[in-house]
Amino acid sequence: MEQSRAKFIKSLLLGATAVPILVEACNKSNDASTGSTSSTTDSTSSGSTTSTDCSATPSETAGPYPYDLSKNSAIFRTDITEGKTGIPLSLTLTIVNSNNSCAAISGARVDIWHCDKDGYYSEYSEPGYLGTQDNTGKTFLRGIQITDSNGQAKFTTIYPGWYSGRATHIHVEVFVNSVLKLTTQVAFPDSLNTSIYNTSLYSAHGQNTITNSKDQVFSDSYSSELVTITGDTTNGYAATFKVGVPL
Repeated sequence: MEQSRAKFIKSLLLGATAVPILVEACNKSNDASTGSTSSTTDSTSSGSTTSTDCSATPSETAGPYPYDLSKNSAIFRTDITEGKTGIPLSLTLTIVNSNNSCAAISGARVDIWHCDKDGYYSEYSEPGYLGTQDNTGKTFLRGIQITDSNGQAKFTTIYPGWYSGRATHIHVEVFVNSVLKLTTQVAFPDSLNTSIYNTSLYSAHGQNTITNSKDQVFSDSYSSELVTITGDTTNGYAATFKVGVPL
């Protein structure tokens, strides 16, 4: 993780005059399909992970906005919104052992974080389309849960926005016995992103031109990192994702 942060800081220094936000991410060359379509009403998009798929979820960079809040007991929570506005999203992550027939991993620590509807992260001062915002010391849209007997960790949040250079995503880290076992990210269907960003809550920021197949992180692994999601823009969405951890 320290190496990834170092690369990210270096990229900021080299390109500070070019774009508002540069993203440190692993360069990936193979394009993938943009995936299935979703409508704004009762939309459903299926990811590639099924009950018979026990492959390990791809590892991805934690940067550029990770922050370890595990010593803050208040961050162990289900609702991570902290008053942030956006379309409601419930996220259920099921953590399984990809080396043991997808057996549920109970007692694992699951950390997630993502940007708000305008593309800003808590705990950082960063530029964006609304100008530079200093959110250091804030903890919105970050949370930690311990998996239950079914290997599940559930979070209540909002649909993520986007920032320059990246497709829509949520960061995930999984710790087993206090040891980091996987750092990854989950993606959302391109067509659903378009629908969300057309709504009144998100439209001021406009559409994200980076699709999953063009994204530096997801381009060669999109089908393995896509959430399964149902719902609509009026009532919100429910997303699920199975995280395969090799133990």
